[in-house]
Amino acid sequence: QVQLVESGGGLVQPGGSLRLSCAVSGTIFSIYTMGWYRQAPGKQRELVATITTTGGTRNYADSVKGRFTILTNNAKDILLLQMNSLKPEDTAAYYCNFVPPKSSWGQGTQVTVSS
Repeated sequence: QVQLVESGGGLVQPGGSLRLSCAVSGTIFSIYTMGWYRQAPGKQRELVATITTTGGTRNYADSVKGRFTILTNNAKDILLLQMNSLKPEDTAAYYCNFVPPKSSWGQGTQVTVSS
């Protein structure tokens, strides 16, 4: 059973930056795609960034392209999301999971962008 623990969220002003971290533990296949999802109040959860653990191919939602970067560490047990030039519309709870989701959702980490 894979466990996912997100951290790194907080309150930041528009234009600021945050780095989110997801600790991945448990049985993991060597070839998979992982992603960061977010869910704003009253909205459905959306996928914002993905990365394959083989060649490191990355994809981003249009809403975050050019501002967010998804990364993994060498051991592939830490998933990161570097978020720059944050906007109020980025406010949401952020979650990591496989793409498509395979594991139970973690508790998420809240990102609030406000002046």
